[in-house]
Amino acid sequence: MKVLIIEDEKPASDKLKQLLKKFNKSIVVLDTLETVEQSINWFSNNPAPDLIFMDIQLADGVCFEIFEEVTIETPVIFTTAYDEYALKAFKVNSIDYILKPLDAESVATAILKFEKVYQQADKMNDKLERVYEQLLHSYKTRFFVKIGPRYKSVQVEEIESFFINERCTFLKTRSGKSYDVDYSLEQLEKLVDPQYFFRINRNYLVHIDSITDILSYSTSRLKLKLKNDPDNEELIVSRDKIKEFKRWMDK
Repeated sequence: MKVLIIEDEKPASDKLKQLLKKFNKSIVVLDTLETVEQSINWFSNNPAPDLIFMDIQLADGVCFEIFEEVTIETPVIFTTAYDEYALKAFKVNSIDYILKPLDAESVATAILKFEKVYQQADKMNDKLERVYEQLLHSYKTRFFVKIGPRYKSVQVEEIESFFINERCTFLKTRSGKSYDVDYSLEQLEKLVDPQYFFRINRNYLVHIDSITDILSYSTSRLKLKLKNDPDNEELIVSRDKIKEFKRWMDK
């Protein structure tokens, strides 16, 4: 955690540093600022810290003047000898408000409050990002194929592999049936979920659940066996795909 201290009394800032180290040795104090002017300059020229400890009465004014000059989105724990500014403090990113003199318990309580509130927010943001990623990369769930004069919808979950035969592209189901599709393998790579499908060579795109065995074919190649492969065809993972294939199998 990267912390910024804004405090014009050196004994108070030194004590706060000691309390922070006592609470968690991994906390890094980026800087200690004493004035409104220093703080405005610092925020204008540095990336935001994770947390700010800010005294309200500074050497050249009240800390709220800083917020009038620069945008601060970082959570703030205010420290002061007086409680007259409590209401105003909670209008500007305040996570807590500690009355001086500071002690280990009050500092620890404030940091734990910060961690609880913002870790929950981070988890929610992670979930939202994953949902957004899924919406952004929506993969096909079924393929519409022709069978003579009829048509059929094949669910992706039923597909064992896609392959090329005589310049045509086919999908093979888990039941062993094959149907031609109007896509190239390059297009299919983008249409199906890469978590489950992998292009092992120029001619085959396989589903991870269809692989029953992986054998050493040579010092730098692998041979796969699929569930529905009555002809026992040799499916070789291309040399340039080996590393990527191993990473894919190891996820």
